[in-house]
Amino acid sequence: MSNIQGKVVVITGASSGIGEAAARLLASQGAHVVLGARRVERLETLVAELNAAGQSAAFRAVDVTRRDDVQAFIGFAVERFGRVDVIVNNAGVMPLSKLEALKVEEWDRMIDVNIRGVLHGIAAGLPLMQRQRSGQFINIASIGAYAVSPTAAVYCATKFAVRAISEGLRQEVGGDVRVTVISPGVTESELAESISDAGGRAEMREFRKIAMPADAIARAIAYAIDQPADVDVSELIVRPTASPF
Repeated sequence: MSNIQGKVVVITGASSGIGEAAARLLASQGAHVVLGARRVERLETLVAELNAAGQSAAFRAVDVTRRDDVQAFIGFAVERFGRVDVIVNNAGVMPLSKLEALKVEEWDRMIDVNIRGVLHGIAAGLPLMQRQRSGQFINIASIGAYAVSPTAAVYCATKFAVRAISEGLRQEVGGDVRVTVISPGVTESELAESISDAGGRAEMREFRKIAMPADAIARAIAYAIDQPADVDVSELIVRPTASPF
């Protein structure tokens, strides 16, 4: 039997892209998925579709930049299903621009969503998992967590931080809680739509010509969850075969 079946999996940023693809795949494999995002109407449609197919899904609006909101989201999952086995910290933004453009508000937004959002997920879930003596965090980073490119300095910094936080957490939690970092290469998503800088938008449009489907990352998430409890897949990089980076 799959180690996914029956697990309660919480996913942030679940209204599109990697989060939506992961929700569909894990629900089809017997997980109870609890989906969070700010765009509630998309979550409502997705959950209705999954439930109509006989799968188990629930949703709640969540803003990962607010610690109390993330805590309430995790509490909702526990109230609904009695426990939380996996938290997929997936929510992210990527408004690329050169530092000289001084888009400070966009820098702040990336720090709030990409770093604080992960920390808020950990803060909400770790005490619960420690009490359960089991659980798994899957934190979505990026190939930008390994190398910096022009227009992406702040974005890459946030993803370097996700790797550092995840490795620190892995070392601290011991044998009960697993920690996985998944770093996608260019993937079909709506992230590029947050780029307000014309140069960054043009560069990303060219880069995304080789984008792989979000389902590729969903499969990586499922692989990490499906391992036996004594196996921790700590780090995965998933790229398009044609990717030069």
